[in-house]
Amino acid sequence: MGVMETTGDAEMTLFRAILLTAAALLSLASTPVRAEVDTVRIAMPYGLGYLPTYVVVDRHLIQQHAAAAGLGDIKVTLRNMASGPVTSDLILANDADIGMGGWGPAFIMWDKTSGANKVRGIMPLSSASIIMLSIDPRIKSLRDFRDGDKIGISAIKVTDQAVTLQMAAAKEWGWDQRFRLDPLTISVSNPDGMAALLSGQTEVKNHYTIIPFSVIEEESGKVHRVMTSDDYMTPGSSGSVMYASARFHDPNPKLYAAVAAAFEEAITFIAQNSRTAAEIYVNHEPQKRDISWIENIIRDPKQITYSSTPRGIKEHADFMYKLGTLKHQPESWKDLFWENVYDHDGN
Repeated sequence: MGVMETTGDAEMTLFRAILLTAAALLSLASTPVRAEVDTVRIAMPYGLGYLPTYVVVDRHLIQQHAAAAGLGDIKVTLRNMASGPVTSDLILANDADIGMGGWGPAFIMWDKTSGANKVRGIMPLSSASIIMLSIDPRIKSLRDFRDGDKIGISAIKVTDQAVTLQMAAAKEWGWDQRFRLDPLTISVSNPDGMAALLSGQTEVKNHYTIIPFSVIEEESGKVHRVMTSDDYMTPGSSGSVMYASARFHDPNPKLYAAVAAAFEEAITFIAQNSRTAAEIYVNHEPQKRDISWIENIIRDPKQITYSSTPRGIKEHADFMYKLGTLKHQPESWKDLFWENVYDHDGN
């Protein structure tokens, strides 16, 4: 026969239960809420246009904003790829959460995806001209290109380089000739294209490229400028764009917001701390030039500007739709981006 519990014992048991419950609740309140995922995987091409990414990674800005949002520890990984289309492949394969490239690859991802895989832009990062450089003295303008004159670009058909060459061909020779320069283009990463051009030992005698590669090539004294993208599209248009699929955006609202806030902070940081930003860039993409050389480029608005406001987006998407490269035409630039930039004065 068991021992009968007294009234005092029962009250003590109830009191202990209340204390344990309160302690458990207090513990839960003080423990950070876990993000739906605890890793942000970033894939990006090379170039100064993507400098905000290096700033975000080196200064742990995603982790800081995630902590402020009450999330747990976040790991951020970074991979450099040859081009925007390669980073797009990683997004599609779920091997990256954040991809980067020009507006061309970003729009194509938006056009070809749907549902949980739907891809939209997070924000632009920068604006800079794409510059055509040549070591062939015969080539002074686009009209001088002939069969066999190879043009190195980061990827054929879909990159900003490829699409702006189609814009240029349409203006130079008429709409029916918009693809006239396509057969001359070959895919080569910007660093490899620079090395090939300056060596003078390959079939790449022309390079349509971005900074800092274009600056290095021009300063070599071996090349001359043929044209720039500003000759054929609205100057100041957004260039590099970061994007993510709904697979990352939808189930991770706090972490997505932390990512967006981190990149906004990085853009502001570059404007206010150009020297440190230049040092961060060189740590990731070593240069033979000194830090001041990179800093001077960063501080020169004629060469590059960093901004999260979409510029020229609708114009470029409409052109790609007219080309037939996009099967869907966005009604607004906002169709191509997630909500975090809707309050920006974009176009």
